[in-house]
Amino acid sequence: MTVTGPPPAATRLPAGSPAQVVDVDLERPYRFRAPGRPGYLRPEPPVLALVRLRGRPLGLVHAEGERDGTAEELWRSVADTARRRFALPETAPAARGAAAARPVSVVVATHDRPAMLRDCLDSLLRQDHPRFEVIVVDNAPADDAAERLVRDHYAGRVRYVREPVPGLAHAHNRGLAEACGEIAAFTDDDTLADPGWLTALAGAFADDERIACVTGLIVPAELDTAAQVALERHGGFGKGCAPRTWSLRHPPDDPLFPFTAGRFGSGTDMAFRATALRALGGFDPATGTGTPAHGGDDLLAFFRILTAGHTLAYRPDAIVWHRHRRTRDALEAQAFGYGAGLGAYLTGALVHEPRMIWPLLRRLPRGVGHALAQARRKARADTARSRRLALLELRGLLYGPVGYLRSRHRNRARGPAA
Repeated sequence: MTVTGPPPAATRLPAGSPAQVVDVDLERPYRFRAPGRPGYLRPEPPVLALVRLRGRPLGLVHAEGERDGTAEELWRSVADTARRRFALPETAPAARGAAAARPVSVVVATHDRPAMLRDCLDSLLRQDHPRFEVIVVDNAPADDAAERLVRDHYAGRVRYVREPVPGLAHAHNRGLAEACGEIAAFTDDDTLADPGWLTALAGAFADDERIACVTGLIVPAELDTAAQVALERHGGFGKGCAPRTWSLRHPPDDPLFPFTAGRFGSGTDMAFRATALRALGGFDPATGTGTPAHGGDDLLAFFRILTAGHTLAYRPDAIVWHRHRRTRDALEAQAFGYGAGLGAYLTGALVHEPRMIWPLLRRLPRGVGHALAQARRKARADTARSRRLALLELRGLLYGPVGYLRSRHRNRARGPAA
């Protein structure tokens, strides 16, 4: 995963200001939902609202409201802002046909976070998709807490497997090997899946047989701490509320395409045609959280899907809610890891696709100019924390190639199974 600047259709949060995250639909007046959970709530301002119309996401709205105001007044503030800011679609989303009901395997990689895992599994089991399985891959666990959780609370509904080799790509490859569905969807244990998540992912594959990968909208599940607000201000994970597709057949007007994999989505909300992902050999085990590379497994998979001739789609109605890191130290480690993952991805891209080195070199001058412009923009950020996160990302980016090569060396030392 990578942070690439403020997402489209997002709103700027006040620095250091926590907010309650809520989910609203303009066709359901005066009702606020909790992210990824059933039931309604009465929020206290300020709020960050994901605003929808007939289930379709329009964007994020920050509303201060009045401390002594009513929930109805807060809802009207959110709705009025959304109507001014966003173009409202005139038609309802098209109904999904039987083709969208193809079987899906959901792979959830976890590492020593059983409480978060339980919330994630509860949200997955509320999916409205008719045919899916859930596979928990316990990656190099310190104890049997995740195994006991699945056995005691989800027996017969969730499958548990253990992957002893640390690294997110190792965990995802183990899940892919276990998957029975035509579609392999991936999310992390720190997310809450929207009830329509799998239906939206499967529907995108049904729309076009050339699509081999689909990513979706990632929204913060909570903004309770200054660190969580800082990540969202820094760019967060969101990629906007407009559906898009990419392919080499119809390249976008982007001087860095297809090397701009960070714009396509993030690994906490992605799905693949299982056959297409297996044909690539799965995820590169030298990448991913838990390895010296720190990340890049998702970005490299997106890149390789495109260079194999497939189409990649972004569908904002495939929503997951992400619980950002709560502390400053965790956020800073995450920022360094994002940069490192980006550097590892670019290195891995050339290792797997050496024919792409010349296209990369041709794009390099404009790419350097783009990177410098991004660096200047972030250096002028309005908080010291934003500037520090930008610096940590840059340090990570410079380290990334070293981390990728270290990870490959470690895997070779382990032998073919790694």
